[in-house]
Amino acid sequence: MVLAMLLANSVQWFMYRERIYGLYSLYTLTWAFYFIINHFGLPRNIGNFYKVILSYSGYIAYLELAKIFLTLPERPRFLRWVNRVQWMLLFYIVAKTYVYLFTDFWQTRLHDLLLHPVRLALLAVGTYIVFSFIRSKDMVARFFVAGTAALLANHTVAFVLLVRSPNLDLKLPFWQHPDLFIQSGVVLDLIFFSLGISYRHRREAVRKAVLEKDLISEREQRYREQLEADLALQRVQQEKTEVQMRALQTQVNPHFLFNGLNTLSSLIDESPRQASDFVDELSSVYRYLLRSNETELTTLGVELRFIQSYFHLLKTRFGNSIHLETHIDERFRDALLPPLTLQLLLENAVKHNVALAEQPLTIGIRTTPEHRLIVENNLQRKTIRIESNGVGLSNIAVKYRLLNQPEPVIQEKNGWFQVILPLLPAPRGEMIEKSV
Repeated sequence: MVLAMLLANSVQWFMYRERIYGLYSLYTLTWAFYFIINHFGLPRNIGNFYKVILSYSGYIAYLELAKIFLTLPERPRFLRWVNRVQWMLLFYIVAKTYVYLFTDFWQTRLHDLLLHPVRLALLAVGTYIVFSFIRSKDMVARFFVAGTAALLANHTVAFVLLVRSPNLDLKLPFWQHPDLFIQSGVVLDLIFFSLGISYRHRREAVRKAVLEKDLISEREQRYREQLEADLALQRVQQEKTEVQMRALQTQVNPHFLFNGLNTLSSLIDESPRQASDFVDELSSVYRYLLRSNETELTTLGVELRFIQSYFHLLKTRFGNSIHLETHIDERFRDALLPPLTLQLLLENAVKHNVALAEQPLTIGIRTTPEHRLIVENNLQRKTIRIESNGVGLSNIAVKYRLLNQPEPVIQEKNGWFQVILPLLPAPRGEMIEKSV
């Protein structure tokens, strides 16, 4: 029976590699050898020597198991007391080894009498452990206490039989032989220990499963919180972008209105009728400016139609001194760009270049196969210094940056000033206003 429990526990030890399984295997193996030694017919002193080594080594292993079953590290004073008992047992093994192998003292009556206090001391240690933990609510500790109680009961009976008959008579009935009760106590002790270890393993497995489930739930909760935080951050960033875009667009309107009113002021004196037409066109253009505040993007087609109205205002002011040429691939009319982009670029060209009948300013708007829009004008800079607050080009660059798009490229090439803008593809299912 003991060997069967040893085999089962050894398999568990190889599977889980926990210290408690190794100690239990050692404890079981010690008692298995103890039982086998009785059948070898060894000389009395040699047989007693092996019994002392095995039985008291078993008690030392028993106390090591007590540290785990009873979680003694949580009770330092009790743990120190158990450690002292183990050292005393080790000293006793050494002393008895010397007595049995190198002296004849083991044959004396005094030796037999001295064995009884040692046995009583071991019974007292077991009794103290039982009474210290008999009220424990821990199921694992209860299994240990039950095994210890069974061991104590049988060892007490064996002690009484040994006191009555120090010299064992092999003709005694088996129920009067001390070894029967010693072996019975050990077997019951091993059974309760095995049940306690199994229960402990099951409890640990359940605890780990619960911890793992809680950990997964906590991870999921943190993941959800992270997603919510990311979404909140995206919403904040989107709102911030919208606010910045609105600020840029409202920044353009006063700038455009200021220039338009300056032009109107000069026309009132020169040509009242032309001023009236200019007011109508200005009103139409300004309506588009107001509506442009409602969206971050518009189509290239809408911008081009607006530019025709805006260029009419420029023609009113400059006449044949300014020309507009457009070469737009029809595939890109639904492409997107920030509203008022073309108006700012045309205004920038007029502001910084000479526009005369004999030296006309030519502005070109064209697309490229690489989804680029090029707005260019021939370079003929004004010789006088022009006051500029940098609203035009910087406004366009900031808009593209807020949209997470490449910023426009500004360059001078072969006598032309060019601004190259990326065109954004129109998203499917999203309607963009098509009319001015």
